[in-house]
Amino acid sequence: MDATNAEIACFEAGIKFGSLYHQFAGTPVSPESAPSLARAMEEAIENQPHCRSVTVDVREDALAAACQHGYTEMTGEFVEVEIVVDHDGCEVVTRMEMEDGYPRMRVVSVDR
Repeated sequence: MDATNAEIACFEAGIKFGSLYHQFAGTPVSPESAPSLARAMEEAIENQPHCRSVTVDVREDALAAACQHGYTEMTGEFVEVEIVVDHDGCEVVTRMEMEDGYPRMRVVSVDR
């Protein structure tokens, strides 16, 4: 059985989140450098096939509180991310947000 466009779009979104999270986790970040890192994250993932848009919002208060020496390492607790994927007309909206202390990635909607 072949995968549906919705299944492929969801899979593509998962690939993009895996790439985003593991490519940038551990990157040194400060409140001053966070906006440029967020843009770099967006632009890097938007290069991937079927990616319509990526929005990375920095959780500025959480980041500032973690910067004891002027910077810290990027983790999922400091960003909220939305990735929109389109595969052959099927749009999938996905998000990563903190949930119970964990950066949860989930499918928000599938528009066939």
